[in-house]
Amino acid sequence: MVFDATELAHLIQTNQLSPLDAVDDTLNKITELNPILNAVTHVRERTDILADITKMPKSAPFAGVPILLKNLGQSLAGLPNTASSRLFKDTIANHTDNYVAALQRAGFIIVGNTNAPEFGFKNITDPSLYGATRNPWQTDFSAGGSSGGSASAVAANIVTLAAASDGGGSIRIPASFSGLIGLKPTRGRVPVGPAGWRGWQGASINFAETRSIRDTAKLLDQLQVIQPAAPFQTPLITPSSSYFLNQPLKSDFKVAYTLKSPVNTPVSADAQTAVLNAVTFLEDQGIKTVEVDNSLPGKELMMSYYIVNGGETASMFAEIERHLNRPMTIADMELTTWVIYQAGKGITASDYSQTLALWDQASFQANQFFDNYDAYLMPTTATTAPAIDAQLIDNATQLKMQHVTELSHQDRLDLVYDFFADSLALTPFTQQANLTGQPAISLPTHIAKNGLPLGIQFTARKGQEATLLQIGKLFEDHAKFKLLDPTTIIK
Repeated sequence: MVFDATELAHLIQTNQLSPLDAVDDTLNKITELNPILNAVTHVRERTDILADITKMPKSAPFAGVPILLKNLGQSLAGLPNTASSRLFKDTIANHTDNYVAALQRAGFIIVGNTNAPEFGFKNITDPSLYGATRNPWQTDFSAGGSSGGSASAVAANIVTLAAASDGGGSIRIPASFSGLIGLKPTRGRVPVGPAGWRGWQGASINFAETRSIRDTAKLLDQLQVIQPAAPFQTPLITPSSSYFLNQPLKSDFKVAYTLKSPVNTPVSADAQTAVLNAVTFLEDQGIKTVEVDNSLPGKELMMSYYIVNGGETASMFAEIERHLNRPMTIADMELTTWVIYQAGKGITASDYSQTLALWDQASFQANQFFDNYDAYLMPTTATTAPAIDAQLIDNATQLKMQHVTELSHQDRLDLVYDFFADSLALTPFTQQANLTGQPAISLPTHIAKNGLPLGIQFTARKGQEATLLQIGKLFEDHAKFKLLDPTTIIK
């Protein structure tokens, strides 16, 4: 049967199922389905899992529920922590980070890691170290990225929910492609540290891929935190996210929506239909909707996003070079990573400062937008998932990428935009919420003509996750969610 995490926890708490039985069921599903999906990269030793069961807080809301961590930026002491990079293929985490520790306090039992692209740079999951993760809906297609392994595992019912992270849509994109709920919380909402604190200058944040709104709300309740040491803070949701699920939306609730890509790329008919169907549903519920174009400078923001990616990557590899006592070479990493690294090496402090100022201004404008609207609706992705073997960078561009060190600084930055162009055209709607720090949620409301899922995305003012969850609950309560029946997976 397909349970959400809340129901599975209830079965464990009422002694209808033991934590060991729940873990063994997950391990059996990994054995059965992972050869098909390639969603899981590492499984913990059973003795280590059993030891965690004996130590779990039995009164915690998710006590005994198995969970998988994303193999990128989520560290459990003793578990591989490779970032899907050949450089770190043998790396074992030497500490448990604050986010993972919060999951353990919530009662989750960690059983392993999920696949992700190298350093999370892609919206698909196909690292050379582990290979591509497949979509349980149709295995000839991608599950998305960068939290593709987590999304594939949840969609296939290997686990009821899985840890994920989102630096440019990496929770919401695979949620759209794989038919799941994908919430990106407000910047500063969930634990960070003790090693990394800023996560792409606040653009990246940890959360999860889920199958129910109540799981999403309950998990957010368990993870939300005020950390005095952290660089970003957001007020706690009180009394709780779960409380607001039982409260109606206010009587004058107003939703803006758009069908247009913020970077002027094509939007498929299926994606537009998904939004228009949602608009019709909202109007039927008495909620006012109005079509409003996105006024933020889309291409300029994307260029600024790549500047931060490049700067952070250059900083990361400078530290790796000091640790290894040798320079990095093109053989050390995938070509995409190499080009981002080379572009980042020329970024100045002035470039970086101007970029962050642009993000702050965009955040201000987004906040003003929500003076007039309670939520902003758009497609999560412009299309359904690409084929597993889709070529998203053409041969001529790949050849140019191999010679990136011969280019000027500006040409390197332009090359990053160029080689991401086809990927960005698939997923142009998700990145802005990362730059502004807003919460955003992808809801699995649409099945396209090709039989693949496609999500709709709502964004809201900073701190207003409860609003997004209320909207999600409205769709869920009216049976608008389209979730995969895992018995249909081709084995």
